[in-house]
Amino acid sequence: MSDTENYPLEKIRNIGIIAHIDAGKTTTTERVLFYTGISHKIGEVHEGDTVMDWMEQERERGITITAAATTAYWTPTASTDKEAEKVRLNIIDTPGHIDFTIEVKRSLRVLDGAVVVFDGVAGVEPQSETNWRYADDYNVPRLCFINKLDRLGASFDRSYQSILERLSPNAVKFQLPDGHEDLFQGIIDLLTMEYITFDGDKGEKIIRSKEIPAALKEQAGKERAVLIEKIVEHDDVAMAEYLEGKEISLDRLRQITRKATIAGSIYPVFCGSALKNKGVQLVLDAVAYYLPSPLDIPVTKGVSAKTGEEIQAPADPNAPFAALAFKTATDPYVGSLTFFRVYSGTLKTGSYVLNTRSGNQERISRILRMHANQREEIKEINAGNIAATVGMKDTKTGDTLCDVDVPVILEGIDVPEPVISLRIEPKTKADQEKMGIALRKLSDEDPTFRIKGDEETGETIISGMGELHLDVLVDRMKREFGVSANVGRPQVAYKETIKQTAQAEGKYIKQSGGRGQYGHCWLRLEPNEKGKGFEFEDEIKGGSIPQEFIPAVEKGVREALDKGVTAGFPMVDIKVFLYDGSYHDVDSSEIAFKIAGTMAFQEAAKRAKPILLEPIMKVEVIVPDKFLGEITGDLSSRRGQIEQMNDRSPLNLKVIDAKVPLSEMFGYTTTLRSLTEGRATSTMEFSHYEEVPASVAAQIVEGKK
Repeated sequence: MSDTENYPLEKIRNIGIIAHIDAGKTTTTERVLFYTGISHKIGEVHEGDTVMDWMEQERERGITITAAATTAYWTPTASTDKEAEKVRLNIIDTPGHIDFTIEVKRSLRVLDGAVVVFDGVAGVEPQSETNWRYADDYNVPRLCFINKLDRLGASFDRSYQSILERLSPNAVKFQLPDGHEDLFQGIIDLLTMEYITFDGDKGEKIIRSKEIPAALKEQAGKERAVLIEKIVEHDDVAMAEYLEGKEISLDRLRQITRKATIAGSIYPVFCGSALKNKGVQLVLDAVAYYLPSPLDIPVTKGVSAKTGEEIQAPADPNAPFAALAFKTATDPYVGSLTFFRVYSGTLKTGSYVLNTRSGNQERISRILRMHANQREEIKEINAGNIAATVGMKDTKTGDTLCDVDVPVILEGIDVPEPVISLRIEPKTKADQEKMGIALRKLSDEDPTFRIKGDEETGETIISGMGELHLDVLVDRMKREFGVSANVGRPQVAYKETIKQTAQAEGKYIKQSGGRGQYGHCWLRLEPNEKGKGFEFEDEIKGGSIPQEFIPAVEKGVREALDKGVTAGFPMVDIKVFLYDGSYHDVDSSEIAFKIAGTMAFQEAAKRAKPILLEPIMKVEVIVPDKFLGEITGDLSSRRGQIEQMNDRSPLNLKVIDAKVPLSEMFGYTTTLRSLTEGRATSTMEFSHYEEVPASVAAQIVEGKK
């Protein structure tokens, strides 16, 4: 069906599949594409080897089978009217590795719903928590899929318990598995009380029967009673009928569940094994039944680029056009691809759109819909849909594209600050220019990847979210752009801040024949709340500094912030008040006030007890218990704080959660392997910034000299 036929909005589902690394997300996505008929064979996962090296596959942007956005169609398996119940799925793919956290964030920003995949052995893992938190931030309704129930040590109940304890008490079982590990046979649907098994080479034949195995009958009855109670709680009429002992129809139960799921007061939990082709179709059914269409989510709001007033962007094809670009990618066949979500209006090929960040207009030459590794050209795209366009000159992640006559700015995407930097230089003169182009393209694609030049040494410094992140980017430079580069040692992105209030005067006077320079200001510095960043307030009374020079003082302060006062690192979380000063009728100028602002800030910051801050990482180590002593000792020697230790039975594994400074974690995976005969694994993600102990700070300052 082409877009000109206007696919009904209530039948569109914009969903993402999110998970911790190795929870089986790619295997699940591949099954989804297979069952929806998008790919005719299941992506090759080595039999039995579920830990697919999918990071590479995700990052090799020659749009792989899990394209950034794939469109597919699905009819619920128990449906009687195939056409009437068919839904269009726009599936956005997200990586699971923490270093690529921006990919998850930016996808959740444009999704209406998500399927969160959990490993049936491990349950909730650190990245599951982070992704769940992001989904909370953007109010994205979710379904849970406990995968890998065929694996040794899998437990549906233990994984479900970990969701209740660590993520949300609103998770509700909608299914029960029959057996675990090698004995995982089928699934009990608690709503319909059917026993479901999967037949055929790829589990494509679904067999339903009302005969639940005798051993599970009693448990299924109890669990169903709990489920029905949890559902009717969200509807007063149904609750009253239920208490009177009336049977509530299946359709009504589904409607109430849908409403509660969209409101975020129920998270339905399903189970299966994507690798063994069991259960994925039932998750697709649940997407159709319970996740929202673009009409079910609150109307998207933006602000007018002209007046600053709030504007609504309703999911209506006839409203003014407004869309958010959420990802740019380099495609080997068509060049630069920009993926966008249309919130309101209709976009046609050949039309012009306004980018409200840059103020430039861009012509839309082609609109593409992605079907796995195929592309379909379409003439127009309507509200509620996701598509890509080719060859945009100046559009980055988080930009709003809108109607030229109705400029609107939609809420962008919060980008986390990089925590690690590297010096990089081209190997040859010929690589010099190519490196500049490659770095620019990669940073347009990935907002967490930053580039800056070191003025003193003339070197290029790249920054990102972790060692793996920068490794992959340097590798892509080599492969996709043919640039060879020498890379320095990773450096931690320290920051500076102040601990107390202080004030200082900045006076810049220069007299040397002819016109002089005169700038004079008094600044007061105060520590700001953590994470608030820099704030500048003008408290000038009685015109002691004319209005036109105040922005110059702020500019001088901002420049000084970047350079820091302790060891040259950027300063954060500081409030600056400009409260007094003086000017000269003839000699005062913007440049003089800018210099005075820099001088006053530096002086005040030195008096305000400046300190260094370092990134602290949340580290999880999974280790056989016989190596526990060595690992905890090693983490302590790295200034780590061990927060908790849990057992992961029946595998005799211990799970250690710790907070450790990033500077102590370089090369940790190698050490971990050698301490545990290669049997331990670890994950690490940024947690927060914290003050550096005085002895360590002295070494860092010394090292910068």
